[in-house]
Amino acid sequence: MALNSKIEWTEATWNPTTGCTKVSPGCKNCYAERDSNRYKKIPKQVKYRKGFELTVHEDTLEIPLHWRDPKIVFVNSMSDLFHEKIPLSFIKKTFDVMNKTGQHTYQVLTKREKRLSKLWSEFKWTKNIWAGVSVENQEYTSRIEYLREVPAAVRFLSIEPLLEPITELNLNGIDWVIVGGESGPRSRPIQADWVRVIRDICLEQKVPFFFKQWGGVHFDH
Repeated sequence: MALNSKIEWTEATWNPTTGCTKVSPGCKNCYAERDSNRYKKIPKQVKYRKGFELTVHEDTLEIPLHWRDPKIVFVNSMSDLFHEKIPLSFIKKTFDVMNKTGQHTYQVLTKREKRLSKLWSEFKWTKNIWAGVSVENQEYTSRIEYLREVPAAVRFLSIEPLLEPITELNLNGIDWVIVGGESGPRSRPIQADWVRVIRDICLEQKVPFFFKQWGGVHFDH
């Protein structure tokens, strides 16, 4: 958990689970995998003693209940809440905490759009819960179709890392678009023209656009 996140589009992070597995090209140089393996070597970082192996942390569920001031919270910055190994019962517990803490805004981002589509009706989507999918190239714009089904107050796209040009983007039902280059020591380059095309699409379709970073070496806790 970080109360002052370095991620530019949020304020805090909350990780009921840590660890993940790779599902698409955007995962290749995953910052969460890199950081988890680094934290594994630090004795006090007990959450990461299994490195990047998917791990459920029941003891972290109540953390937001103790935050006094309203916060914008990125849920599972070090994992994916809709990973296939996370039990439905635990996801329900996570949503229960979000439902109880309406003073906070929760940003739930996933690359598992099909599981999100399968399970979304199991949860109460209070107005403080946002839903998003990652989109790294034209092929994975298909994730947006699944996101549109979710009755979240805000649906957003994280087009980060942007790996290739995206020239066709239907933003119907989408409320916010984040774009950024890849961070880390092996980051793949981003082209300014790729960013401009997405910015112009957002302007044309009247969807707010947020540019995060060009990329390069960057670590976030």
